Amino acid sequence: KNINLKTVAKQTPGFTGADLANLLNEAALLTARKNKKKISIQDIENSIDRVLAGPEKKSRLMSDQEKLIIAYHETGHALVGWALPNADPIHKVTIIPRGRALGYTQALPEGEKYLTSKAELKDRLAMLMGGRVAEEIIFADPTTGASNDIEKATEIARKMVMEFGMSEKLGPMLYGKGSNEVFLGRDYGRQQDYSDEVASSIDDEVKSLLSDAHIIAGKILKKFKKQMEIMVKVLIEKETIDRDEVAMIFKSVKKVKIRGTGPTLKLA
Repeated sequence: KNINLKTVAKQTPGFTGADLANLLNEAALLTARKNKKKISIQDIENSIDRVLAGPEKKSRLMSDQEKLIIAYHETGHALVGWALPNADPIHKVTIIPRGRALGYTQALPEGEKYLTSKAELKDRLAMLMGGRVAEEIIFADPTTGASNDIEKATEIARKMVMEFGMSEKLGPMLYGKGSNEVFLGRDYGRQQDYSDEVASSIDDEVKSLLSDAHIIAGKILKKFKKQMEIMVKVLIEKETIDRDEVAMIFKSVKKVKIRGTGPTLKLA
């Protein structure tokens, strides 16, 4: 009932026919538990969330302060992603715990994509930093909630430098050969085929990318702090906000342009 298959397809990249069948079976079970006769888009989205992030942890009791921190954290992701021109559109924001996640922000591309530009990756880094930076701005004392965001951002930045040739300083060159010699007692990873000096330069470039992402996120959140506060209030009340509600709250947030890097970085 009222199912937009294009939206479902965007939310299920890489799913096989069997995966989709299991997804609909899960949605049917959720529908039956509510004593309904027709599967709605909400049931399908709940089943997608359950498959991707795990079941809802309604039994997980959180203090009002923790719930507030998570609301600011997820709003930070959403607002930074909304303001950046090369980030995927925000589809959903929730502070309902699922699996190991205390909340999450879902961004979906408009269509199938096989290539990712440097600008898109840099915007993705800033969006990942948005949650941590929101905590710093509001509470001046960041929590462990951003650990997975930092891990993902570091991995992306390191690939940009070492695999994708997106460092102007180090150029278009592959640094480190992949190794899968697990039978020799080694973990799957990389062999260092470059000097310690180059290794230091790689670390500097990765740190520079992450630092810029942190600065960009901070400037966006401070510029649109009023909209951030509004969204946090709605999130606390509703716990989950869909794409249309996000668009309504952020309707006055204009796309920004980034000028410069490091200390000279500015929003235009």
